[in-house]
Amino acid sequence: MISFANTSRIIVTCNKRLAPYLQQEVEELSFFPERTFQTGVELQGSIQDCIKLNLNLRCASQVLYSLKEFKAKDADQLYSNLVNYPWEKLLDANGYFSVTCNVNNPTINNELFVNVKVKDAIVDRMRKQTGKRPDSGPELDKAVVHLYWKDNQAEIFLDTSGHTLSKHGYRKIPGRAPMLEALACATVMATRWDKASPFVNPMCGSGTVAIEAALLATNRRPGLFRKNYSFMHVLGYDESVYNNEFQKLQRKVKEVPGLTILATDIREDAIHVSRINAQAAGVETLVDFSVCDFEKTPIPVGSGVVFLNPEYGERMGELAELELTYKRIGDFMKKQCQGYMGYIFTGNLDLAKKIGLKAKRRIEFYSAKLDCRLLEYELYSGSKVK
Repeated sequence: MISFANTSRIIVTCNKRLAPYLQQEVEELSFFPERTFQTGVELQGSIQDCIKLNLNLRCASQVLYSLKEFKAKDADQLYSNLVNYPWEKLLDANGYFSVTCNVNNPTINNELFVNVKVKDAIVDRMRKQTGKRPDSGPELDKAVVHLYWKDNQAEIFLDTSGHTLSKHGYRKIPGRAPMLEALACATVMATRWDKASPFVNPMCGSGTVAIEAALLATNRRPGLFRKNYSFMHVLGYDESVYNNEFQKLQRKVKEVPGLTILATDIREDAIHVSRINAQAAGVETLVDFSVCDFEKTPIPVGSGVVFLNPEYGERMGELAELELTYKRIGDFMKKQCQGYMGYIFTGNLDLAKKIGLKAKRRIEFYSAKLDCRLLEYELYSGSKVK
């Protein structure tokens, strides 16, 4: 079996524009990234380290542990390299595995063909060495092998995550046009919120931003909500290592006396969904949900963060109505949120012009394939001191 303590290259992937926040998380876990790129972070570590990363990271998608690098100009060379790898030391001959890939090779025009080629190499090796072969298919709930192949450079990984980490496992009902949990968390991290002052989230939708704010403030990690990872289905897996890391997560949870997180939406069904999701995340007592128009959202006296994620016309909402809504948002922030830092997440910068405020920062994100911005506004109390 493979040693879970051996050090190799680890690639932690994420959605575009989340890498700076992922790097911050990785460093907070006392790892030292060797490289940060557009869709991930590279570091050195063991599969045991991968267990820790999987349970703790909020902005990640997959945690990939490198098994072998090699050259392959075509599918035949790919197969010959992989059939010689000792898969019998990694995979259960009576188990199940799946294959994923990221391929950019001039001889390949179908990734499914590559997946089959990788699967064939693994199965042929296992059958020769053990007389048995594991089952395989598209499901990601058991062992997962990932191939990265660009030109003639190839690398095979153990995907220690399986299903993506970007979904944090608590959201039982997504609601309409929901924000991905990893993205919601990164946008909160991008604000200047101190995790102690009020966090106000009008137009909360299914509650993802408010819930992620509560999880961040109390240091509740995604590993608390998920019970299955790919690393659990690999030979050499020691459940005590996982249990130890899980217990650490439980001990990390902290109380924040006086924490105020308010979330409102004009739709009763949205607030109903938000409460269900907050309960699943264990923060139902930390977020005060209520039904009202965003302009009626109560703003606590003092300072804090107000965060809105209005519709932006790509998937729902009429533009004429939304222009009026964005103007109302600007008026709401100017008149009722003085002393706060204001944030608007939008994928429509033309609509954002209707807010009537000058953004102090424009932080780039993607939501699905939409180019988005988190706009930051300093909402001065009284006249700005020059």
